[in-house]
Amino acid sequence: MNAMLIVIFVVAYAAIALEHPLKVNKSASALIGAGLLWTVYALSMGDPHIVGEQLGESLMSTAQIVFFLMGAMTIVEVVDAHNGFEVITTRIKTSKLSTLMWLVGFVTFFLNAILDNLTTTIVMISLMRKLLAKL
Repeated sequence: MNAMLIVIFVVAYAAIALEHPLKVNKSASALIGAGLLWTVYALSMGDPHIVGEQLGESLMSTAQIVFFLMGAMTIVEVVDAHNGFEVITTRIKTSKLSTLMWLVGFVTFFLNAILDNLTTTIVMISLMRKLLAKL
């Protein structure tokens, strides 16, 4: 069973990595791979109650992350729509990428103390898109 799970995982991962040459969407490869992995695991376990509980826990933790990201991304987009990032972007006046890297790292360090890791990542990606567009 373990060998079969490893083979399915490696094939699905390769399909995701080779999205363009295979002309198959990453999402389709990931969903098919996950479905096959859970199917092989469920058939090898034999106890549908345990597999159902494990699948429910996995689905619940994934849904929590997705709903959190949707909310965080919505807030960041609303702030961006009302030019909330101008406070930072107008104060950063560098044209050197190395200086920009240090400034963004400094801002990220202190922003991460206020926000959690995922929200900080979303905010900093939006900020970097604005700053790199100015260069």
